[in-house]
Amino acid sequence: MCQSVSKSNLQPIYLDYQSTTPCDDRVVKAMLPFFNAYFANYHSNHQMAHPVEKAVEQARYQVADLIGAQSSEIIFTSGATEANNLAIKGAVRHQIQQKSKARRVITVSTEHKTVLESVLALEKEGIEPFILSVDRQGMLDPNALEEALQTPTLLVSIMAANNETGVLHPIKQLSALCHKAGAIFHCDLVQILGKLPRPVNVREWDIDLASISAHKLYGPKGIGALYVRRKPRIRITPLFSGGGQERGLRSGTLPVPLIIGSGVACQIAKREGLIESERFLIWRKKFIDTLQTLIPGLKVNGSLENRLPGSLNLCFPKIPALDLLRRIPQLCVSTSSACLSADIATSYVLRAMGLSDEEASRSFRLCFGRMTHEKEVEQTIKFLYSAWRDAMAEIH
Repeated sequence: MCQSVSKSNLQPIYLDYQSTTPCDDRVVKAMLPFFNAYFANYHSNHQMAHPVEKAVEQARYQVADLIGAQSSEIIFTSGATEANNLAIKGAVRHQIQQKSKARRVITVSTEHKTVLESVLALEKEGIEPFILSVDRQGMLDPNALEEALQTPTLLVSIMAANNETGVLHPIKQLSALCHKAGAIFHCDLVQILGKLPRPVNVREWDIDLASISAHKLYGPKGIGALYVRRKPRIRITPLFSGGGQERGLRSGTLPVPLIIGSGVACQIAKREGLIESERFLIWRKKFIDTLQTLIPGLKVNGSLENRLPGSLNLCFPKIPALDLLRRIPQLCVSTSSACLSADIATSYVLRAMGLSDEEASRSFRLCFGRMTHEKEVEQTIKFLYSAWRDAMAEIH
């Protein structure tokens, strides 16, 4: 949660990069001409549309290149919410139309709400949702997935990196289990792209469908993409009717400036993500080592070994997270997923990992990003320790 800074006149420290990222200046610069100078409809058949079409296809290539895909496998959407819905519902409905006898769809209890709700919504269409549990570290047991796949399964959806904890799943291993059982494998790549010391590759990981969101990697909001594998070909049924502008799978006039921005954001992520991730790993170690020395009993929620380099989810001893953060109005972090900002309940992800409501209430996530300065990391350590120390003094 980002507390109001108007009351304190303090410069905010933004460490909520898993919620959203600011648009990189280079992304904004690339988008601007397409709001006015190159405003033609991508699908128009005249002279002014030609440079627009060329730019959109360049962006499509840039998105594909980030994940090791082909341009023809990228479908632009309004964001990851639509991409997840289109992948899960579209692939399942197509198989049902093809008279598949399988009815199970598998996902994980810590998935993003767009995945969980998409899977659960299919129950009304005769589908059996099957939700797998995770351990205290937020990790899925591959053996549990293999056992669940003993029942004929249409599709499995498992995210690469969790949006609240940053915990990573062994996607290549899990996709192999799914394909061995004849199930389609969908992966939400939203949190992981551009954030690892190594590139993400949908071919290497053997992914059939993958969701992408530009605003999680320093691009604009309102634009995302769905990777749809062509060989072997994955077929999906569109969510809504229209002109079928995106390969017949997604209708609607393309938001050209946003698409251009998403392409440049992906290009930058591929070029600079490795360097950023190395810097974040150094900061994360310093952050945890220092705070755990200052605050005995401070815990990291989720696996520290299998985690995004810049991501942390912390559980403070004895002091509720909201009480702690009210003492640091300039610190912008989240107590749960931003998609649940209106929900006062504790994080369902942490509860699914086995934390009690009380433990979850003492937890919040933070994430370093491209615009984070080392000085801000050091300030945050001091602010958190001071706030916790003062809060502890009040209860003794």
